Amino acid sequence: MEFSLQDAASIAIIGGADGPTAIFLASRLSPDLLGAIAVAAYSYMALVPIIQPPIMKLLTNEEERKLEMQQLRHVTKIEKIIFPLAVLMMAILFLPSATPLVGMFCLGNLMRECGVVDRLSNTAQNELINIVTIFLGLAVGSKLQAGTFLQFETLGILLLGAVAFSIGTAAGVLMAKLLNKYSKETINPLIGAAGVSAVPMAARVVNKVGLDANPHNFLLMHAMGPNVAGVLGSAVAAGVLLALVG
Repeated sequence: MEFSLQDAASIAIIGGADGPTAIFLASRLSPDLLGAIAVAAYSYMALVPIIQPPIMKLLTNEEERKLEMQQLRHVTKIEKIIFPLAVLMMAILFLPSATPLVGMFCLGNLMRECGVVDRLSNTAQNELINIVTIFLGLAVGSKLQAGTFLQFETLGILLLGAVAFSIGTAAGVLMAKLLNKYSKETINPLIGAAGVSAVPMAARVVNKVGLDANPHNFLLMHAMGPNVAGVLGSAVAAGVLLALVG
């Protein structure tokens, strides 16, 4: 299994558990591996409830999993509107290569939160996303010819993708543990596992593991913060990789 630097970068982004980002980067850096990388990325997104809990429990003790977090403050409508615009502006200024990915995220967020284009927002959330998903699946499926997919290299991509995804989960938990030591407010380390882009599955897994340790420990809304940050983070990481090795 001899992968080039471009191939390695495309495989590494699987750790972000973001299918569109993995497809975007692989199409730019390693078109020949697009099918295998897409299959690996979506497979590990689907396996979040199986892969993440053992890692979360291994890196935290019972007392840490029982920690209850304070109620989140109310976010105003103006803040919700400013957020996607500010994120898009920073992406344009500091990481232009990631702007297509971040821009689509910001566009959908802005349409939903502004409250004046409900018809467009509903279409984007329902009919349009279904149409795009069908065509995306067909386009990626066309790259899965037996001659290119049924190779030993594919097993290497699946294995390395699992390693990348596990490292992403573990790093999030360890970072949350570190922040908990210096934060004035209590942070449950489990929410760090939601730092991958599998929205909202990773946040739901965090909530379930937290409830298993403490029936009064509802972490879903707290975990959605790092979960959404993971979407942006994976797009930024793809932009960095594209700028460095593209």
